[in-house]
Amino acid sequence: MKSIAFAVLALAAAATVSAQQEPATFRTGMAATTPSDTSNLPLAKIGDDDLLGVTVYDAPELTRTVRVTPEGNIWLPMVKQPIHAVGLNLQDLEEAIAAALIRDHVLVDPIVTVSLVESRSRPIAVVGAVKSPLTFQATGNVTLLDAISRAGGLGENAGSEILVSRETPGTDGKSMTLTQRIRARGLIDDVNPSLNLSLQGGEVIRVPEAGRVFVMGNVKKPGTFYLTDGPEITVLKALALSGGLEAHTGHQAYIYRMESGVGGRNMMPVELRRIMDHKSPDVALQANDILYIPEAKGRISASVLETSLSIAVAVAVSLLDIYR
Repeated sequence: MKSIAFAVLALAAAATVSAQQEPATFRTGMAATTPSDTSNLPLAKIGDDDLLGVTVYDAPELTRTVRVTPEGNIWLPMVKQPIHAVGLNLQDLEEAIAAALIRDHVLVDPIVTVSLVESRSRPIAVVGAVKSPLTFQATGNVTLLDAISRAGGLGENAGSEILVSRETPGTDGKSMTLTQRIRARGLIDDVNPSLNLSLQGGEVIRVPEAGRVFVMGNVKKPGTFYLTDGPEITVLKALALSGGLEAHTGHQAYIYRMESGVGGRNMMPVELRRIMDHKSPDVALQANDILYIPEAKGRISASVLETSLSIAVAVAVSLLDIYR
């Protein structure tokens, strides 16, 4: 029993000595910087125009919300100089505020807590072929799927890739833009978790519009068709999308393809009948190709001409967009 009592007394004495040796410094609130399961931004850096909640224990005159200025500072009553905030995390700013209060003889041993009330410095933009393009602030756990969902989902004309761009410091100290390409089908249809990026703010999510091919002439449903499954389709698939051939179709079709860097189009004959009879390989169509199916004798019926003219207008609009 004596040995146990001696051990207890020794522990108590050690605790007393430790408390006496602890330096009298300011204390900061820990709750504001403890990582949370509901936010992926607990240690994120403070940015311009963020709204911060500053709480100083037992000092209601100093407890308030403050907006970060365009210069990256905050101001507090009775503190002579602005306190720099941009680039700091919340705990760093707590310590900077406490140091300023001590320096200007406002408080001797301040207890400071800083929280992020409103973030305006972490925008995420979703643009392109989505139903409702928008820009919102990154608060809480934000993933790529969340961002696409907020934009109403992908549009019917969305391409096969989603581009995620963000600024990052380069080796020379200057910022550079890095872009990741995400397969839309892998993210949404296959639900691949490795593609569902975690977003911190500052990202631009762009969904490019899919390329288009134009099918006109002696087919049942001439029209414009988006290449949503990849950069190209084939002649047979284009015919299937356009409802198939009308009667009295010739043996040959034509692909009109834009010349790169020249402006104009090349005309390429296609052995349509041989392709359909599996005697020749199928031919790939590229974005902005025009597939023209003539009648057997080269005549175009009135109905075909009417629908083909509407396609020609769409082609003209597409060319104007490209040349711009």
